[in-house]
Amino acid sequence: MNETTTDASLVITFLLGESVFGIDASEVQEVVKVDQITPVHHAPTYVVGIRNLRGRIVTVIDLGARMELNALEITPQSRILIVDCSDESIGLLVDCVNDTINTDTNNVTPPPPSLRGVRSRYLRGVYRGGGRLVSLIDQASILGVDSPDATLATDGRDA
Repeated sequence: MNETTTDASLVITFLLGESVFGIDASEVQEVVKVDQITPVHHAPTYVVGIRNLRGRIVTVIDLGARMELNALEITPQSRILIVDCSDESIGLLVDCVNDTINTDTNNVTPPPPSLRGVRSRYLRGVYRGGGRLVSLIDQASILGVDSPDATLATDGRDA
């Protein structure tokens, strides 16, 4: 009898526009409603601003703009996923949070070759299961911790 092992992970799914994305639930500290956000002058275009979250200052980035999709419009369904990046709390602004799903790593494939460039480098794969496709984001790439040239503080424009 052959034994197969299944590597599963819990993924929080959310919308950016009409596209479904997911992030490993272990990377998310909490999900919060959008509250007062203070703009930060001279910040990259994808940085919405900062907010106070129970005494912690959280930098909020527009995940749609960061992934070079469309900037998000804040609605009552908008949420902020709080993640940790090098001991700093970062908020990822999304259109809405859908649900949490169990994913089987055997059903995760690399991003399609047609998604070359910036967008594909932010993805760690595409999950196919339960009749849906979920693009799984790579938090390290989104937050620029994968290379010294791609930090959250830069947006690729010349100073």
